[in-house]
Amino acid sequence: MLLASLLLVAGGEAPATLIAPVVISGLAIAVSVWAVIRSRRQRREYEERLTAWAGEQAAQAERLRIARDLHDLVSHGLGLITIRAAVARRAGADSATGLNAALTDIEQVSRGTTTELRRMLNVLRSENGESAPLRPAETLDDLPAIIDEARDAGLRVTADLPELDDVSPGAQLTVCAVVREALNNTLRHCGPTRAHLAVRREDGVLQSSYRDEGPVDGWTAHLGGGHGLTGLHERVTALGGTLEARPERGGFVVIARLPDGLAE
Repeated sequence: MLLASLLLVAGGEAPATLIAPVVISGLAIAVSVWAVIRSRRQRREYEERLTAWAGEQAAQAERLRIARDLHDLVSHGLGLITIRAAVARRAGADSATGLNAALTDIEQVSRGTTTELRRMLNVLRSENGESAPLRPAETLDDLPAIIDEARDAGLRVTADLPELDDVSPGAQLTVCAVVREALNNTLRHCGPTRAHLAVRREDGVLQSSYRDEGPVDGWTAHLGGGHGLTGLHERVTALGGTLEARPERGGFVVIARLPDGLAE
């Protein structure tokens, strides 16, 4: 193109004939340079996204592996403890020696399982490479504080929370997760509307029922990541429970039912 421009310049005498090819050539070169830079930038961004995706997939695979290891470890350790406890119960009626031996086995297996659990949990790190801080698992006693946080944000919540004894830790933790997600979803999608929560237990099933009245007038929904309910469903079904989440009468309903073996 540059050669053609020079030929045009050499063959013409009018100013326009002299200037136009140079301008066209300059624009063509600028466009070509811009296209190359833009292509390289897009390729670099794509490679960065691909690298981030690959890292996320690797991290997810590692988390699943750790989860399987923890499951196998806990199942094996608790299975041994259960067997030893059964032996101890039977040996108690026969001799103190047999009882002491069984209790010693239970203590050793418990200590070993606890040590391995701590070792596995130390693999789970925070983003900066430090050990993730440990905190007590949430229980039904934490529900009032969870609700108060939503009230502070403007949600008008009423709650029916009777005192329930002997609820399994897993069921309590899951109910707290369900309630927190339901409250957060209402705040994002409906604003300072009204909502009601009820937790009850019947026939060995722990049920949390949550219902909001839908968005207030003029409220613009703030969409989240879209995976909250999916995560809750996986958490609930992992405990053998069921989760319902559906629109109803202009609002939204979230009902979780969890089998609670300790109550039986």
